[in-house]
Amino acid sequence: MPAYRDDRSAEIGAALGTLPSGSAVSAVATSLLDLFTSGRLEPGTRLPPERQLATTLGVGRSAVREALAALEILGIVEVRAGAGTFLRGSTSELLPQSLGWGMLIGKRRTEDLVELRGALEIYAARLAAERMSPESVARLGEHLRRMRSAGDDIPAFVEADQRFHQELADATGNGTLVDLLRIIRSLLRVWVDRAVHDPAQISLAIAEHDAVHAAIVSGNGDAAASAMAVHMVTAGQRLLADATTAGDLSR
Repeated sequence: MPAYRDDRSAEIGAALGTLPSGSAVSAVATSLLDLFTSGRLEPGTRLPPERQLATTLGVGRSAVREALAALEILGIVEVRAGAGTFLRGSTSELLPQSLGWGMLIGKRRTEDLVELRGALEIYAARLAAERMSPESVARLGEHLRRMRSAGDDIPAFVEADQRFHQELADATGNGTLVDLLRIIRSLLRVWVDRAVHDPAQISLAIAEHDAVHAAIVSGNGDAAASAMAVHMVTAGQRLLADATTAGDLSR
């Protein structure tokens, strides 16, 4: 991580224009990304405080806070408690990520992304069933055990869930597939982290993962793909319902 630069809040504020009234979080993020990819800011630049950004853009602080949180998930900015928010990468590093963020703008694009993720996860499950090593199968079972033991600890459940899917992707031996799934999960994580809310949803998700695991253990690619297809339908429905409820996709 490059050394942090001197504060340039005034310059950043002058470069940002006021957004239309009622702008969504995605509009705030897009405005910030336009500045970040312009080449005018160096890695390590400290951004203005939330209150100042909200005033400059003409939006509420909550919109700025959520936009920055999403950009942090994508690895574009770094938020340090008590220090502020800092730009992480160079223009060349940010450009592909900004194009990826654009996929999240609008409900139709997000639905497309969820659909693509489902297809890739199904394919990954099929390949994993055919290629997974005994060591990888054992780790997959451990991820499933941690999902079961998470109880009401939703963050712990989500982490184990993500590790389960990452284990499957890694087991395919297809680097491009692994990279694509990692990018898609990163883009969707702002919603995925909120998509499981109650014990009933957790129980259903565990049962679906258990079916995938059983097929993987048996080495049955068709059964693994079918079990993952069932899981992707319910997981996708939960994710899109939560994203729509949050309001950002309906604007």
